[in-house]
Amino acid sequence: MGEPLRIGMVGAGTISGAYLDTLERLGNVTLTAVTDLDPGRAAAVAARVPGTAVAGSVAELVARADVDAVLNLTIPAAHADVALAALAAGKHVYGEKPFTTTREEAAALLAAAGAGGRRLGCAPDTVLGTGVQTARRAVDDGLIGTPVAATAFMTTAGHERWHPAPEFYYRPGGGPLLDMGPYYLSALVHLLGPVVKVTGAASRPRAEREIGAGPRAGERLGVTVDTHVSGVLQHAGGALTTLLMSFDVQAARLPRIEVYGTGGSLSVPDPNGFDGPVELHGSTGEWETLPVSAGYPGAGRGTGLADLARALAEDRPHRASAELARHVLDIMLTLLDSAREDRALRVASSCARPDPVEA
Repeated sequence: MGEPLRIGMVGAGTISGAYLDTLERLGNVTLTAVTDLDPGRAAAVAARVPGTAVAGSVAELVARADVDAVLNLTIPAAHADVALAALAAGKHVYGEKPFTTTREEAAALLAAAGAGGRRLGCAPDTVLGTGVQTARRAVDDGLIGTPVAATAFMTTAGHERWHPAPEFYYRPGGGPLLDMGPYYLSALVHLLGPVVKVTGAASRPRAEREIGAGPRAGERLGVTVDTHVSGVLQHAGGALTTLLMSFDVQAARLPRIEVYGTGGSLSVPDPNGFDGPVELHGSTGEWETLPVSAGYPGAGRGTGLADLARALAEDRPHRASAELARHVLDIMLTLLDSAREDRALRVASSCARPDPVEA
C-alpha cells in the first residue's frame, strides 16, 4: 500500500465523531487538517487526532499542501459551496449526504470534478457494509427469483426530540426524504438498479416543532419542508418500490427494507447501519438468516472515503460515487415535484449500479 490519502475535514459537528472513530483505524487515509465555524469544535478534533492542524477557514484548509482530499461534513445548504471550493483547489472531495440540495448544484459539482480530473464521492457508505451487500449478493444470485417489488420505510416522530440544534432538518435541504432517503434509495439502487419514474404524495402536519434536548429544550422552531412523504418508484428493471419517509409517526412496526421476487422474499437490515441480519424466505418455506457473503466487515462512517482512496490506488471507480448520489438526489427531488404536481414524473438522471463489494 502507498502513502495514505491526506484528509482535510470541513465541519466538526455531531457526525464528525463517527467518522473519526473509523478514520482512526484505517490505514489508507489520515487526517491532517480540520476547520469549523466554531473554533472550539475544530480544536477538539485536533486534540483527539495528534498532528492535525486547525485551519481558520475553508479557503485556508483547501489551500494546504498536506491535504489531498476534503471530507465535507457541513450542513446540506453548504455542501455545494465547500465542495466547489475544494475542487477548484485541486482536491478530491467526499461529502455527507445529501449530495447537494438542487439539481443545478449537483450538475456544477460533477462538471467541476470532471474538468479537474478529481474524485468526487458522497455518503451514504452504509451500503458498502455486510448488510446491504449480503442482500445484494442474494438478489444477484437469484435466491428470490426475479425481483418484482420492494418496500422501504423510515418512520420517526422527528429528530428534534434528541438533536440540540435541529433547525436544518426542517429547512430546505432537510425533511425526512432528503435527510434519511439517501440511505434507503442508495440501498435500493444497489439492490434493484436505477429508478426511471416516481409517483409521490407529501404533507406537513405540523407548522412548528419543539426542541426536546440540550440547552434550548422547549424552544419552538418553524417547519418549512414536507415531513411525511410517500411514493412509488419504478426501477429500470421493472420492480416497483413502495417508499415511506416520515418525521410524523410516533411508533411503528414496519420493516426497513424488504425485496419480493418470483421465488422468495428478502428482509434487509436498516440501511442506516452497516451490518445486521439478512433474512431469506425461499425454497424452505421459512425465514432463515443468510451467512455474511459480501461487504466490508466492521465498516463505519468513512468506509466510502477509504474505498475512494483504494480506488485511486487501484485506478478503478469508487463505489460511493457522485453519479449515484446525483441520481439519488434527483429521485428525491422528482418525488417531491410529483407530490406538488399530483402526477407521475420521469426521473431525468440515471446511473450504473456500483460494483459489489466482494467478501
